[in-house]
Amino acid sequence: MTMPETTATEDLQYRLRETAQWVRMQALQMVHHARIGHPGGDLSATDILVTLYLGVLQIRPADPAWPERDRFILSKGHCSAALYATLAATGFIAEHVLGTFMDPLSILNGHPDRNKVPGVEANTGPLGHGLPLATGTALAARMRKEAWRTFVLTGDGELQEGSNWEAALCAAQYGLDNLVLIVDRNRIQQGDFVDKIIRMDPLADKWRAFGWQVAEVDGHDYGELLHALGSTPSVSGKPTCILANTVKGRGVSFMQNNPKWHHHIPSDSELEQALAELKGAAV
Repeated sequence: MTMPETTATEDLQYRLRETAQWVRMQALQMVHHARIGHPGGDLSATDILVTLYLGVLQIRPADPAWPERDRFILSKGHCSAALYATLAATGFIAEHVLGTFMDPLSILNGHPDRNKVPGVEANTGPLGHGLPLATGTALAARMRKEAWRTFVLTGDGELQEGSNWEAALCAAQYGLDNLVLIVDRNRIQQGDFVDKIIRMDPLADKWRAFGWQVAEVDGHDYGELLHALGSTPSVSGKPTCILANTVKGRGVSFMQNNPKWHHHIPSDSELEQALAELKGAAV
């Protein structure tokens, strides 16, 4: 019996799924090792990061400073474990380095450092800084008449910082259609659900009112992510905002949609259960 051939898109989505489960397991082990971290946000952002690095960004891991590369900025820099694991999965850093996460003298700080880690474009961590940085980066490409794009990932609670909206106005003013913002819309921030702190809805309408093209996707659906991220700019002369609806703690039953896991460390038994669930889902 002849098995049906898979398409290139199906092969890519299978690779993304397998890599994402590996990244999630690595991130949890890193946080457990360091006894500090943000596992809920790591898990919600993983599918976005893996899709970007394996399916969208024009990059050369063997040449991190390649001038024509696309730029990616992780504005929610506290979710660095998922970024570092993704960089290891794509060849920017060695896999064994992940075991040094937050150790003294390790290159893998709690927040990414562009001076230490290949593939990191900007030092981030203070919320609300990533989009302004990305706006400046995209404007620089425009002024230099270069074709590379800038992608930036923020949290949704992070959008409560006013600096984001100043950058949004600037990006629209200059028509930066080489700028793509992805919002990890997991609806939880440190302390509680976003709506209980400062409600963000109607979020899509707000971005449109600021002059941006907006798409809403399932942030765990590789097909939707590939289509949305790969078709930018969808409107010439407008920056793009992709609202990626995600689940905090994605893939681990006791972490999902639970504010406790924004900033909480799994015990030995919790780590064992989480890894078992992720391994089972990857089969």
